Amino acid sequence: MSRFTSLALDAATYQRHPLHAEDRVWVEKNCYVDVWIELIHALGCEPLAMLPFVAAIDFEGDQWTFFKPKHDELFELYGIDVQELNVWRTLTEHVQVHVGAGKMIATEADAFYLPDTAGTDYQRQHTKSTIIISDFDLENRRLGYFHNAGYYALEGADFEQLFRVAAPPDPTFMPFFAEVVRVDRLAKRTGDELRTISRALLAKHVARRPATNPVARFGEHITGDLTRLQGEGLPVYHAWAFATIRQLGAAMELLSLHLGWLGDDNARAAAAELDKVSHAAKALILKGARAVNGKRSLDAAAMFEEMAGAWQRGMDLLASVS
Repeated sequence: MSRFTSLALDAATYQRHPLHAEDRVWVEKNCYVDVWIELIHALGCEPLAMLPFVAAIDFEGDQWTFFKPKHDELFELYGIDVQELNVWRTLTEHVQVHVGAGKMIATEADAFYLPDTAGTDYQRQHTKSTIIISDFDLENRRLGYFHNAGYYALEGADFEQLFRVAAPPDPTFMPFFAEVVRVDRLAKRTGDELRTISRALLAKHVARRPATNPVARFGEHITGDLTRLQGEGLPVYHAWAFATIRQLGAAMELLSLHLGWLGDDNARAAAAELDKVSHAAKALILKGARAVNGKRSLDAAAMFEEMAGAWQRGMDLLASVS
């Protein structure tokens, strides 16, 4: 037996979760939270419930927090257990053991060999990303995996390069970080049960929100950053924008959607404020690209005043009932 499957999915017919709908402001958020949205969805659970953690993101000086779901909260909400995998032999051997036992493997991967990134990274540049493996066939060189906003399949040379099976093992190769995902205690809770848990998690993360307005602090850096980036060019701008503007905008969209899912009046009012931040960030990322490409200044003071005010009002609304 060479094929091991923990989830029976068809990449050609897979339907992504509405959090990844094409009409979202930010279809893709970041590689780690995206795969969890889709895995939880594929398991028949509601990923909107896990999102309170985005309330605590902060501007870190050269980036916004790379937000990730908390493993203890995944267990509390869904019964999903995530543990680091000790990669002491080839990843292909570990995958066969764990996927063969009904588990999944979340692992860092090189997007250069992931065909779902065609038009961006695939066969263009080596970029670290995260995938979750649920279907693995070593003999036929086929893989079924969650990545970004969906579920995909690859085979042949991409498989061989991704897992380094086309040549004898390279003793100098450092293995990627990987995690084991256990779903044998999966809990499919009702919407009301999930909302009760999520409200408690939201209060915890709102209490951990930044002590000072992070959007305002980001605004203090923007002019200097864009001036520097004009000399470094668009490729560097896009990397910077992913780490900064995208993480802010995507996090606020997720938090807004989570609050709408909670459904009470205070949550809806906060959601409306945070949605303004998300949309403004989308406008900013486009204006910034034009400014860098055209090597001209961008006066974003008014945008940041509005964004910072909306963030503050949204967080104040949440803190008042947390």
